[in-house]
Order: sequence, then C-alpha cells, then structure tokens
Amino acid sequence: MRKFLILLLIGQTLLFANSKINDFKLKDLNNRSKTFSELKGEKFTILDFWATWCKPCLLAIPKLNEIYDTYRDKGVEIIGINTDSPRNSAKVRPFVKSYKIKYPILRDPNNEVTGELNVTAFPTLYIINSKNEIVYTHIGFRPGDEKLLIEELEKLLEN
Repeated sequence: MRKFLILLLIGQTLLFANSKINDFKLKDLNNRSKTFSELKGEKFTILDFWATWCKPCLLAIPKLNEIYDTYRDKGVEIIGINTDSPRNSAKVRPFVKSYKIKYPILRDPNNEVTGELNVTAFPTLYIINSKNEIVYTHIGFRPGDEKLLIEELEKLLEN
C-alpha cells in the first residue's frame, strides 16, 4: 500500500509539473472576491489546499506561517485555500484566528478550484512560478516536510 501511495504521489507530481494554472476568483473570509492574479507573489506563489478537519493540515499551518515570514520579502506569497463544505463555513474564521494564519485565505466550499486542480488529498500544496506554471507539488504533511518545501523554494529562487 505504501509503495502504491508513493507511486501515486510521484505520478501526480509529474502530471502537474509545468502545468499552467488558470486565474481564478474565490471569496476571502470577509466575503470579498479575490483573484489569483491579485494575490499571487512576484516570483512564486504557494497554494495550500486545506480543511479544518484535516489533522496534517493542522501540523502544516504553523510551518507555513514561518515560511511566509521568511520568504514574503523574497517575492513568495502563500495563499491558503480552505475547502470546508458550506455546512462548516462558520468554523473557518475562528480556526484562522486561533491558528494565527498570516497569509491570505480564500474559501472554496464548492470545490471549484480544488476540482480544477485535481486536489484529492489534504493538505495539497503547489508552488507556482510567475508564469502561472506549477513547478512543485507536495501532498500530505508530516513533521519535517517543511524542510523539503524550504529546500525547493531556495532552489527555485536561485534559478
């Protein structure tokens, strides 16, 4: 089973490498429409698809806050895309506040963007370059995975 999951993750990473992301519009926590192009970073954008019920997401969020603090001034933006259903929407704002999420959060309760990007597991993270190409994909989160993300960001920023 573990080998199957690894092959699935590698396959999905290869499938999306250099795929283009279309500009999209979702609502933020204040119910204002925001587009990807409005929020994206100058050099790279990390899209983090997460849900309040997702245990690995809870581990990833503090690490993403740290990455946001370190890389924001280097042209890297993080956009969190919450995928909780409309039924759970009342939980999202208090969750964001309690986890002190610093980066913008958009809501995708009907899985419009989530479906378009074939996100099937949470958290799923994409790094997107300034040409809107997906250059890195990471699915799931375990302690230490933030080091992989930082290594990838450093490598991308060097090029």
